[in-house]
Amino acid sequence: MTSQINTQTTNTPAVDGITIDCAIFGFNKASLEVLLVQHAEGESIGKWGLLGGYLKKEESADEAAQRIVYELTTLDNIYLEQLKAFTDPKRVSDRRVVTIGYYTLVNREDYNIKASQTVIEAKWYKIKDLPKLIFDHNEIFDFSLKQLQNRVRQAPIGFNLLPEKFTLLQLMHLYEEILGIELDKSNFRRKILHMKLLVALDEKQQDVSHRAAKLYKFDPEIYKKLTEKGFNFEF
Repeated sequence: MTSQINTQTTNTPAVDGITIDCAIFGFNKASLEVLLVQHAEGESIGKWGLLGGYLKKEESADEAAQRIVYELTTLDNIYLEQLKAFTDPKRVSDRRVVTIGYYTLVNREDYNIKASQTVIEAKWYKIKDLPKLIFDHNEIFDFSLKQLQNRVRQAPIGFNLLPEKFTLLQLMHLYEEILGIELDKSNFRRKILHMKLLVALDEKQQDVSHRAAKLYKFDPEIYKKLTEKGFNFEF
């Protein structure tokens, strides 16, 4: 996890030819989305892209990622995981620019997005409705999504994305959205319960038109242990 930093804008010169681009995935109880910005200036004016900007001389890549996300959307001190450097000489047509990619997954409801003056709009897009993005941002997005999909097969998810009490169907739907596949309900139930990750509650859903389903919550100790140790969750 990146450490908390001062995200206030500075006048420190940028490093020529090195940028940061961040894929911010969000889950809103129904679908997986990615945060995009529509540029208000420069060669990409009016076009959509991931959150990005230049690395400054006196900051690390992690610090730059936090600053850029904050300056564009006011999202402050969120978890960002570094992906890799994207180094295709033709990724920007008229000059040599290397970018370092980052990604994260957040609960949309926890954050109030506010577009900065350097962008026309900051907007959540469903990953199935992604527009054509600037430069190689579609490639960075694809790589980020694959990393996220690999991640959820190796560590538990949902602690900050689902309500405190949830159904197995809600948890399964979260996995389906991220992985982009349809899961077998009975197989998912058997495997997730075998992990001892969930605590069964003596409660059922309230005020639903269908048959009320049993509620569960995460065991925080097991969740932490599996996050640190990892596992191989094959469906």
